[in-house]
Amino acid sequence: MKPDEPTWTPPPDDTAQPPAELRRILRLFRPYRGRLAIVGLLVGASSLVSVASPFLLREILDTALPQGRTGLLTLLALGMILTAVMNSVFGVLQTLISTTVGQRVMHDLRTAVYAQLQRMPLAFFTRTRTGEVQSRIANDIGGMQATVTSTATSLVSNLTAVIATVVAMLALDWRLTVVSLLLLPVFVWISRRVGRERKKITTQRQKQMAAMAATVTESLSVSGILLGRTMGRSDSLTRGFAEESERLVDLEVRSSMAGRWRMSTIGIVMAAMPAVIYWAAGMALQSGGPAVSIGTLVAFVSLQQGLFRPAVSLLSTGVQMQTSLALFQRIFEYLDLTVDITEPEKPVHLDTIRGEVRFENVDFSYDEKSGPTLSGVDVTVPAGAGLAVVGPTGSGKSTLSYLVPRLYDVTGGRVTIDGIDVRDLDFDTLARAVGVVSQETYLFHASVAENLRFAKPDATDEEIEAAARAAQIHDHIASLPDGYDTLVGERGYRFSGGEKQRLAIARTILRDPPVLILDEATSALDTRTEFAVQEAIDSLSAGRTTITIAHRLSTVRDADQIVVLDGGRTAERGTHEELLQQDGRYAALVRRDTELTPVGG
Repeated sequence: MKPDEPTWTPPPDDTAQPPAELRRILRLFRPYRGRLAIVGLLVGASSLVSVASPFLLREILDTALPQGRTGLLTLLALGMILTAVMNSVFGVLQTLISTTVGQRVMHDLRTAVYAQLQRMPLAFFTRTRTGEVQSRIANDIGGMQATVTSTATSLVSNLTAVIATVVAMLALDWRLTVVSLLLLPVFVWISRRVGRERKKITTQRQKQMAAMAATVTESLSVSGILLGRTMGRSDSLTRGFAEESERLVDLEVRSSMAGRWRMSTIGIVMAAMPAVIYWAAGMALQSGGPAVSIGTLVAFVSLQQGLFRPAVSLLSTGVQMQTSLALFQRIFEYLDLTVDITEPEKPVHLDTIRGEVRFENVDFSYDEKSGPTLSGVDVTVPAGAGLAVVGPTGSGKSTLSYLVPRLYDVTGGRVTIDGIDVRDLDFDTLARAVGVVSQETYLFHASVAENLRFAKPDATDEEIEAAARAAQIHDHIASLPDGYDTLVGERGYRFSGGEKQRLAIARTILRDPPVLILDEATSALDTRTEFAVQEAIDSLSAGRTTITIAHRLSTVRDADQIVVLDGGRTAERGTHEELLQQDGRYAALVRRDTELTPVGG
């Protein structure tokens, strides 16, 4: 990270945040309420069909069999078979619709989080581990899959089944129903306790998964592998990963076993209830109470057994929903991050851009604690002219260049393009107006052509080749076995530093911006490679407003205007010759630069 880059404070610890609001979660399903209504109808129909079987069974045992009515027996048996078929059909349709809705909700969440992160300032990414961001999108949203695809439907289905079954049990015998439901409040209390416990563990588990994902992303990247092997730390990194994984194992076991014995107790009691019902019916008969027919007793036990599955599932669903609140909370954290840089309500759109850039009494600070990074900078760059910004490390050079494409916004004064404040321009105009070539060239793991077309998706092969020629990289690309179809490798590691820089320049040429920012584009290159890249930069800069940030002063001698920053303020300005005559800060930088240049370089 460069000295004048910002810092970003991550959000507070997850456990300190209030639980995610249930209404906010339900709003995610609002666009699909029509489909969910169909699911509700299917659930209701399935529940009604399910409770019909015990009544059919009672008629078989109490009427059809004792009276030898084979015709009635056949109809009742066919009715039981039909209810099973209808239940299966309703279940398949219900699963199809609910899973589709759930996956659409997950898609909406992933897209919303990704879009939100695309709008976040650079400070967020300089202080957030890449693996943490990836974990939120992959692990956290992936962990909610069961909730959004099946839990909501399961809740409605089981709740409907429980209500319908209890009503049917009451219709058969209200006394036996009261006996069956005596322990229900205890079961609800136990499940809520288990849910809170699992939610807490889930929050810790997701944090650990994010930490492990970050470790993998950093240590198994090309840069991480090179650093680990050259420093002899491969074994140490493996041990560190093993420790992270061991902690995750512990949390996974705790999450799986949390409340397991208590939930098993519920299962044992529910499974033992038929014996209790038989005992209660027998004791009632012995004590002179009303007799219960065999058909009614068998039908009641059948309903009770049917109640067992949805009741336990309902309690487990409650536990699962409380656990999922921790995941929703982490996702909502990202969705609630403040986006500092936004378009105005009525942005200005420019079809033609000349490229005049002005810094008008610009102040900027990353935060109140660090103090001002820039103060009172007032510079005008005419359209098509070249400005070079030099100065010691931490003087605010890169920060000044970040303000033109609105990577950050000024805290005082304004930056204008063609007289219009960049904060008033729409993002499309600003993106077309300003191109940036930085020291750290980023290339995707894709072909050369795909990397270049990132700047202009509809570019023809001829336009790509012309841009590569202007960047003096075409001959090298053409010499490769696959030419422009050559994969550049992770972060472009199949190409040298100078080749990557020329690819970046070709990409910017294809973009054809009227304003060009060169942020120390050659500072990491050797002198010979720098000369080749500088020729490509000269081709790129021709006819454009160019702002060059440089440590090596050899690249800025021909600039129309040179500004020397010191402590965020404009210390000197003028041409190369004028500043040398002043014999001030710039002249001192030139002498230092000359002393550091290798002999024969």
